[in-house]
Amino acid sequence: MTKVTGATTALITPFKNGKLDEQSYANLIKRQIANGMDAICPVGTTGESATLTHDEHKRCIEIAVEVCQGTSCKVLAGSGSNATAEAIELAIHAEKSGVDAIFSVSPYYNKPSQEGLYQHYKAIANAVPDLGVMLYNVPGRTMVDISADTTIRLFDECPNIYGVKEATGSLERTVELLSRRPELAVISGDDAIDFPILANGGAGSTSVTSNLLPDLKSQMVHAALEGDFKASKALNDMLYPINSVMFCEANPMPIKAAMYIAGLIDTLEYRLPLVAPSLENMKKIEEVMKSYNIKGMK
Repeated sequence: MTKVTGATTALITPFKNGKLDEQSYANLIKRQIANGMDAICPVGTTGESATLTHDEHKRCIEIAVEVCQGTSCKVLAGSGSNATAEAIELAIHAEKSGVDAIFSVSPYYNKPSQEGLYQHYKAIANAVPDLGVMLYNVPGRTMVDISADTTIRLFDECPNIYGVKEATGSLERTVELLSRRPELAVISGDDAIDFPILANGGAGSTSVTSNLLPDLKSQMVHAALEGDFKASKALNDMLYPINSVMFCEANPMPIKAAMYIAGLIDTLEYRLPLVAPSLENMKKIEEVMKSYNIKGMK
């Protein structure tokens, strides 16, 4: 079982004429590899997974595996759903495609109990016993919080559940989890607080901003993991303005707009009900971007 940690990117999904732009997607992944990311995370929240068809979702994972093959960059693939049977189907496909590990978002809309969350994740883990599984806790999106007790219960009882992507925005949650289970891999899911999570023993970051600035985000994470907290904090502080503006509207609307402004994707297309940021926010994004050297920007 592979435990994927370190500097990872929550990949956007580019579209062209309403369809998955496979060539642009592959090129984005190559750029991540070239700029030092440890892993890419296809089809998560940032990848608009909620509005992809299952075939598109699966194809994104297949492309990621194909592009990363033979490189040091791993694939931590999104395979979540609010229906346990669908999440299991996606997890099995991901495993067959050759991913290194999966992350699975907590079931949205249903608002399950903690027991329901436990049973959901246990079923997924049991379906792919040889594959590393990371919980993905983002209550601001799903309206359900995987409690610290439930996370630890799953970690203790399911050998292949090795970590959690924490996107609660709560530093206290990270402190609690790592005080109780230091060997649990806690991955930051909030760009703005990557450094304090890493400094407290976090095992990495899954970043939205690294779509745009993979070189700086990988340097920031690696510095912290190597114990150079001064350098890591300086990079995290320097990235704060771009981290902040990337959430001026719901993710992934701002990051996709930034990628388009930078010329890193050819078309600015979303899946409804997502639309482009307001003109005011587009100007904010463009203005903040001027402070950074974006590699590959056209």
